[in-house]
Amino acid sequence: MLVNRYLSHPLSRSGFVGRWALPMKNCSATLGPVTPAQLTAYAAIVRHGSAKAAATELGVSEAAISSHTSALRRELDDQLYKRAANGLVFTPGGLRLATRAVELLGLQDQTRQEVLAASQGRRVLRLATTSLFAEYAAPGLIELFSTRADDLQVELSVHSGDRFAELLSSRQADVAVGPNRNRPDERFRHRDFLKYQLILVVASKHELSGSRPPADSIARQPWLLGPSAVEPNGATAQLLRRFKVPESHQQVFQSHAAAIAEAHTGGGIAVVPEFRVQGDISSGMLHRLNVVGASASSLWTASSLAPVQSSAVALELMRFITTPRATQAMLSGSAANISHFRPSVHVTLWS
Repeated sequence: MLVNRYLSHPLSRSGFVGRWALPMKNCSATLGPVTPAQLTAYAAIVRHGSAKAAATELGVSEAAISSHTSALRRELDDQLYKRAANGLVFTPGGLRLATRAVELLGLQDQTRQEVLAASQGRRVLRLATTSLFAEYAAPGLIELFSTRADDLQVELSVHSGDRFAELLSSRQADVAVGPNRNRPDERFRHRDFLKYQLILVVASKHELSGSRPPADSIARQPWLLGPSAVEPNGATAQLLRRFKVPESHQQVFQSHAAAIAEAHTGGGIAVVPEFRVQGDISSGMLHRLNVVGASASSLWTASSLAPVQSSAVALELMRFITTPRATQAMLSGSAANISHFRPSVHVTLWS
């Protein structure tokens, strides 16, 4: 698997873009002449709140940005926005255009990638996941799924689950996988496929090993956490709140494996998926804390656009991910971890 650290699509760096659903007058009649360059310029203005900042980001003159904006206003017969004392004030049509810019440019990127892959005789699947799934379950799933077809390239990117709707609707991802947090939305299709449990473990030589410590003593220990700790609605955050662990006692590592490695040295309490440390617990290297509330269950869910809008390979993964073979692959993992995994997979770590 090729590993490439790549920033997210420039139109999606702000959670602000992509939430509007307001009507834009005459859109269907006039949208045809609008160009990608105009949409890119407009999206940068929305994101930064000024033409000057948009020009700086895109590496063009402020006059070029203004020219693109003027052309959009003429084509769409809408002022789009006006300047105010504290920034820009957008019209309803201007807000709708910001959403459409994300979607259209995302579709353009998708088309470019698919055409390139097709010219090389390959299909592309873009999979967005949360960090916990990416590290522990994705390698086995991707390895097994990608062996089903020689012409398949999988791109894996890591995000907060809060961004999944944006990534799917703007077509920056074909399938998104993370903890279940579904809300009714006819744009998307969801499939629950794997329950998992996070538990608290310490090394055999740790002072809390084999005891029944009170909750307040647990909160005073160093907590060794992976990147999933930053998910505000995740199972790790649930445990941190339950035991009222102060931020000063939370140590977030670059990977969950690094947190477990630190736990093996006796450095503190690690929050880990139970299925990934069963061998260490059985061998006595790690001990599960024997205290009420020292676990949190969650459910991984795969999401995609509605079937009529999804690619064939996305629909194929949505079916495959619920099969027993896929479940076994995710639980047993690949022979290598995510940083050394080498099937025909391209990994993108988006901010």
